[in-house]
Amino acid sequence: MMASHKHDDSVSVVGILGSGVIGASWASLFLARGMQVDLFDAAPDVAATTNAFIRRAWPQLRELDLVETGLDIEDALARLTICDTAAAAVYRARFVQESVPERMPVKHAIYAEIEPVLRPDAVVSTSSSGLLLGDMQQGWKDPSRFILGHPFNPPHLIPLVELLGNEKTSDGVLEFAAAFYERCGKETIFVRKEVPAHVANRLQAAVWREAIHLVAEGVASVGDVDKAMRAGPGLRWSVMGPHMLFSLGSGGLGLDGFCARYGDSFHTWWDSLGSPRLTPEIAAMLADGVADEEAGRSFEELVEERDRKLIAAITAMKDI
Repeated sequence: MMASHKHDDSVSVVGILGSGVIGASWASLFLARGMQVDLFDAAPDVAATTNAFIRRAWPQLRELDLVETGLDIEDALARLTICDTAAAAVYRARFVQESVPERMPVKHAIYAEIEPVLRPDAVVSTSSSGLLLGDMQQGWKDPSRFILGHPFNPPHLIPLVELLGNEKTSDGVLEFAAAFYERCGKETIFVRKEVPAHVANRLQAAVWREAIHLVAEGVASVGDVDKAMRAGPGLRWSVMGPHMLFSLGSGGLGLDGFCARYGDSFHTWWDSLGSPRLTPEIAAMLADGVADEEAGRSFEELVEERDRKLIAAITAMKDI
């Protein structure tokens, strides 16, 4: 279900815990939206690495029209405070984005540190992709304002944020978070039932499982599997989701008509899908295929290509 909420204008200070790839990306976006960002990360070089990331991200945010009118990079960086403790990064924040490492003891320790100093109206949102909300809530005395706000990497570019609460979550918290994220240019969905990896990562995992199976069974090379996705369904999925696309593939009969016509074919396909494991041998096979696909291009060059194409696609969609 796509959330649609009136934009929230009450958040002026955001706390960020963790400034790795995800946290620094969030910081870039929040600064571009005109907010003060108070950030904590235990790494000794956090100021240098975070500033460098924001400077690289700033032209991308401008291209996506996500930078507040009249705001320049120096003004934004002046509103970034690198804090010595997690508590210092959150005590005045109305919204906190937590992106510390995906280890439960680390999560619980930082929750115990910040809970006593949080504003009573603060919302804390975790970027976690691999941990369950119910398990993370055990690190709180009162988890009623702690939710999942899972982005897609990189968060300053990809619009999706998956939101999850449960019976311990206070009324209105998810809606407040949705409004806040939408103010930042995001698209939100509500995850109605907790499952490992939420929604989008499960879809990714399902596709990748079959992609690996096709390579392992010798059906196609790594490069050709990637090309098939990029030049085929990937293009369509960037426009509409699978249910809507198959409904359009019905010739006007609707999704129920599509299922009646093609159901048996899909049952046959599903029965033949693989269930590979990421053994060292399979991982090495895939890595060799990716190396061929890279064709000598560096990691930095490939990241730049990915981001440039993402920005072009997002920008093109905005004009339609």
